[in-house]
Amino acid sequence: MVALVGPTASGKSALALAVAGAARPAGSVELLSVDSMAVYRGMDIGTAKPTPEVRARVPYHLVDLVDASAAFTVSEFQAAARRALAGVAGRGHAGLLVGGTGLYLRAVVDGLELPGRYPEVSRRLEGALDAAGVPGSDGEVAALGRLHARLAALDPVAAGRIEPANRRRLVRALEVTEGAGRPFSSFGPGLETYPPTPVHLVGIRPDPTETDRRIAERVDAMMAAGLLEEVRSLAAAPGGLSPTARQALGYRELLSHLEDGVPLGTAVDETVRRTRTFARRQWAWFRRDPRIVWLEDDDDPVARILGLFDEPVQD
Repeated sequence: MVALVGPTASGKSALALAVAGAARPAGSVELLSVDSMAVYRGMDIGTAKPTPEVRARVPYHLVDLVDASAAFTVSEFQAAARRALAGVAGRGHAGLLVGGTGLYLRAVVDGLELPGRYPEVSRRLEGALDAAGVPGSDGEVAALGRLHARLAALDPVAAGRIEPANRRRLVRALEVTEGAGRPFSSFGPGLETYPPTPVHLVGIRPDPTETDRRIAERVDAMMAAGLLEEVRSLAAAPGGLSPTARQALGYRELLSHLEDGVPLGTAVDETVRRTRTFARRQWAWFRRDPRIVWLEDDDDPVARILGLFDEPVQD
């Protein structure tokens, strides 16, 4: 297996398709998405999901796994990835993991020990936040601050890794810490450990200025392709969007336009800003991993990646 990583708008998907298209015999490299939002059916434009035409041409796994109204966890993704990779191996093919969700990637390549679910605790925490006010309100912000302070008292390591405004991660960390009776950060060897893995890790090193430009162009293209209509349709569907799906880049901002009256231009600008911030966080995540081999400007990236399938992984 090979994993191709890098920030959003770095060209991962296009390169992965080129690798799969150049593989011989045809179809011998299958692609596996590592994107926490591409798992949701109907969230197509905003996640830059491979089109049905692309998926008809190239085997592509781990997209459209659940409805956008459903909850979906890292452990569920890990299990789905293991099943998909077993199928790839059973066909005698190679698997190319491609995506920018760092935690999901680590769950697959490092077999992270993932904590269980404690729905009663989660419901209590979410209920307290809902009662404090609508998302983004002063009441909710204050409530998130109180929860973050509680997490800092129970698990300072986890609290140091989670921003107070990140409702989903904050609730999850407290859910596990309170439900399991042990710190959320205690599960597995920890994300600061980079053990040997049977997967070759190769990355696209970003140019910040170019990435910023591509992100702005991508958001404009998504809006032109009907992202607002996609978000409107998903929000109106039975069940709407799950709390996790609502946090997706572009979807959260356009929901604030549709539900709270935020001007459309402001929502689009915020999408660009938040996506650029996210890309920088992705780069900070990946560059800490010493196992990643970064493509150089003078590389033939397709040939380089295809060659990795025949190389042993060094411990």
